[in-house]
Amino acid sequence: MSASATPPDSISRFQAAELDMLAKTADALSAYLGKPVLAEVGTADDGLEWVTFGIPLDEDALDGGEHDPVRVQMGGPDARLLGGRGGLAATDEQAYDCLYLWAIQITLAEGERFVKLDQDGEESAWSDTLADVLPFALSDEELAALEDDDDDEDDDDDDEGDGGANGGIPGNGRGGAPHH
Repeated sequence: MSASATPPDSISRFQAAELDMLAKTADALSAYLGKPVLAEVGTADDGLEWVTFGIPLDEDALDGGEHDPVRVQMGGPDARLLGGRGGLAATDEQAYDCLYLWAIQITLAEGERFVKLDQDGEESAWSDTLADVLPFALSDEELAALEDDDDDEDDDDDDEGDGGANGGIPGNGRGGAPHH
């Protein structure tokens, strides 16, 4: 494949199961932090997708101190948002000024399908497996259990201590140490 060729969708785009895992990550972070966490899919000029995670800011949330955190615009008419959107209803019509948390991008490097970019935009983890670059453990078995829990929640919303989406938070100890 030439340097200017666009890679095929099968390797340049997140698969449905990966998007589902990223959506559940945003939803679990929203529940854990008690704040809306948005996850938005974007595409780079080279055709590779990424997902940015951010927390919508109040207009007066930041005072312009010594080290302003990175902000991103998320939501709006053309946005591809994942998950429950932290309960925000107007994300299809309105863009939000958000605190950038981190991003996961697809890469073509062998053994590094996914790269996690930290709050400074630096590569902080990479792996061929999406779960290895997420902020907490989330396996296929846990996804199935979460889907079962979602079905059960309709019946009994009062069960609080069952682990649910927060069962693996925070940290799985698999931060993806550099191996270059």
